[in-house]
Amino acid sequence: MKAAFLPDRGVVKVSGEAAREFLNGLVTTDVTLLRPGAARFGALLTPQGKIVVDFLLTEAASDEGGGFLIDCPRALAQALSDKLGFYKLRAKVVVENLSDSLGVLAAWDGELATKPDLAFADPRQPALGWRVLVAGPLAQKVADLIGAEMVDSAAYEAHRIASGVPRGGLDFIYGDAFPHETNMDHLHGVDFDKGCYVGQEVVSRMQHRGTARTRTVRVIVDGPSPEPGATILAGDKTVGTMGSTAAPHGLALLRTDRVADALQAGLSLTSGGIPIRLADSDELLRSSKQTVA
Repeated sequence: MKAAFLPDRGVVKVSGEAAREFLNGLVTTDVTLLRPGAARFGALLTPQGKIVVDFLLTEAASDEGGGFLIDCPRALAQALSDKLGFYKLRAKVVVENLSDSLGVLAAWDGELATKPDLAFADPRQPALGWRVLVAGPLAQKVADLIGAEMVDSAAYEAHRIASGVPRGGLDFIYGDAFPHETNMDHLHGVDFDKGCYVGQEVVSRMQHRGTARTRTVRVIVDGPSPEPGATILAGDKTVGTMGSTAAPHGLALLRTDRVADALQAGLSLTSGGIPIRLADSDELLRSSKQTVA
């Protein structure tokens, strides 16, 4: 088993007697189903349905301090804390940015020898393994406790990319992407049967009308890795942009209908002159048959 402390992740805490109801009215996941020792994937959206920040959300047991802990991009932790503070109005909740004292350890390729406090299975995909919320100086001690070899965070990034899970800021731009475009609907990040939340109307309409035309797709890069954001061409037509890569694996944000047409026409995909192949062309072709109005 491997473990890596993720320096790009921070933690925001929401506590108080109204915390569950407060969060449930804002985010895409059903917080009423959350219990200590488990986690849910979700996001806070704009009223237009675009992702402000995505995160993993867990509940701390009472002997662990209680409240809800949000594993989010560290660069956005203070902005998320401020945004939640803006929304709380008179709600009996307390919002704290704990990122200076609490971070995230990821563990994968095995089972935990023991389950520490504030540990949970990653709800997005089984291959991603486990997360443990822990202070940075204690990361090695926790890795030893769970029976994992400590490795660099780049190893986790390569595993994430090969597993096909997008990362905001690299595979999509915060404030400019809908949940469907980042596969949140496939990664258990949107509960379509829960009550209202910010941006729900737009997301529900996209779900009921069909699959989004733009999707994050796994690709294989046959050469040096293009930079994130680099244009992807089918022939001479733009069909998407590159996301993160860990050769030979990569992620790309693609217009599935345009790529399907290109493949059927026998055209190849390139980015900066570098050949790119779809890791699963059948899945993309199926997705392209449904579009969003």
